[in-house]
Amino acid sequence: MLQFDVTHALPFLPENWLSSRLDGLTEARNLLERGNGLGGAFTGWVDLPASYDPEELQRILQTARIIRGQSEVLIVIGIGGSYLGARAMLELLTSPNYNLLRKKTPQIFFTGNTLSSDALTELLDYVRDKDFSVNVISKSGDTTESSIAFFLFRRLLEEKYGREGARDRIFATTDRREGTLRALANQAGYATFSVPASIGGRYSVGSDVGLFPMAVAGVDIRAISVADTSDFGILRVIVERP
Repeated sequence: MLQFDVTHALPFLPENWLSSRLDGLTEARNLLERGNGLGGAFTGWVDLPASYDPEELQRILQTARIIRGQSEVLIVIGIGGSYLGARAMLELLTSPNYNLLRKKTPQIFFTGNTLSSDALTELLDYVRDKDFSVNVISKSGDTTESSIAFFLFRRLLEEKYGREGARDRIFATTDRREGTLRALANQAGYATFSVPASIGGRYSVGSDVGLFPMAVAGVDIRAISVADTSDFGILRVIVERP
């Protein structure tokens, strides 16, 4: 739960600094609770992770164990909120130097967020002689940067493991029902996880978008909880570092 303590700042603030803002803060809270303000259709994060499906959580944990058993590297492909939340949480809960540490969990690299051919080529060369898996994250599947990266890493997987072997190493996090990536995943038989329709951007970190990479890194995602739903799903994280 997020707590804001301004005790030591009060001597430097106007006398009515807090009281003058209470009405606006209360209205903002009410809008979030009701979900009927501007952007209300994208406030599904308010109830996360309290409303998270326990069966889906267990499926993420099981899949993460599979990846840890078969791969030295996990490539997470996404742009914007599809990767920034997960990356920030990994740096917070493990280390900004996670990939350099000696550990029993795979290295995790984020790509698909740039059009740099040098960056893509370096990462492709790095995993060419390693066992790796891919988690591609996109609500639509139409984003240029992520689509290019996914095409290249999928092709490398198919070269290394064959089409069937590659299928077991590709995990798509996308819309539950529609979109280019959903159609491709259904056709190819990839394991899929969901980007909730009511959540966008970095707020998706409390959903499959962020929980999946964290689980692969060894973060105990079951320990991510909230005190109650009135706390708007702000994460209170209790974690045993891997």
